[in-house]
Amino acid sequence: MAGALGSGRSASRTFEPVRARLLLPTWVVIGFFLLLPVLLMLVYSFLTKEFRGGVIWEFSLAAYDQFLFDRGLFGDEPAKIEWTYITIFARSIAQAGVATVLCLVIGFPTAYYIATRPPATRAAWLFLVTVPYWVNLLIRTVSMKFLIREQGPLNEALLGLGVISEPLALVNTNLAVQLGLFYSYLPFMVLPIYAAVERYDFALSEAGADLYAGRWMVLRRVLLPVVRPGIVAGCILVFVPSLGAFLAPDLLGGAKNFMIGSLIEEQFKGNAGNWPFGAAASMILLTLVLIALFVYARQQARAAAAGG
Repeated sequence: MAGALGSGRSASRTFEPVRARLLLPTWVVIGFFLLLPVLLMLVYSFLTKEFRGGVIWEFSLAAYDQFLFDRGLFGDEPAKIEWTYITIFARSIAQAGVATVLCLVIGFPTAYYIATRPPATRAAWLFLVTVPYWVNLLIRTVSMKFLIREQGPLNEALLGLGVISEPLALVNTNLAVQLGLFYSYLPFMVLPIYAAVERYDFALSEAGADLYAGRWMVLRRVLLPVVRPGIVAGCILVFVPSLGAFLAPDLLGGAKNFMIGSLIEEQFKGNAGNWPFGAAASMILLTLVLIALFVYARQQARAAAAGG
């Protein structure tokens, strides 16, 4: 190996003859645990619902038609747009967007603060951010419901301080769902931004200050452009799982605050479930996410080409 490297051969090409074999375990895991389930969902979305649950292996577009159109109880009426599921998707996108913005507003200052602490204390701060993930998400969501219920500690504290005169009905509201999503995915925003800020050269901020730029100007024109990849990564890591979340909507939002994840989950529960429709809703959700990521990737590639 030393001879090959010393002769001028690139280190990255040293293992080229066995690269396929080295990558084989990775491709097996990706194929079995990612591609195969997605392929199964795609196939199921084109099958026919069995009356007692499950599927009949007869291919049709009935699941997608049910998502988009309302043809009446017996399916013999003129097709009308089915706004129920479209509204659920729109509500989910709005909820995920608000949760992402909230996580960014809180997560960016938090990440900046941790990254600017002395190196000896950063590990302790990161530990405090990640320690909630030592507990199962279900337990944390139930704990949030206990905290904000009408007889919970939050209302009791506000009543004791005289801030409110009667308990706040927070459970089964959009606000409760927002709190659940924010609490669940805030570390996903903090950690990528922290990694970006930690690599930031603060001499750039000092140079901006020497050129009479104020703090907000340095933040907007110097810091944010440099750490933008971390911000974008954090937003993606929060928005995508928030879009498909079902624990927070189910436990904190109730039936009036249904989201996509809850809709999909309901289709695979019990004998009354509709597996093809659940698979179709899953594929529509996956397609929307992939389109958004593809558009963003194209814009980044064009920006890089223009800058290079």
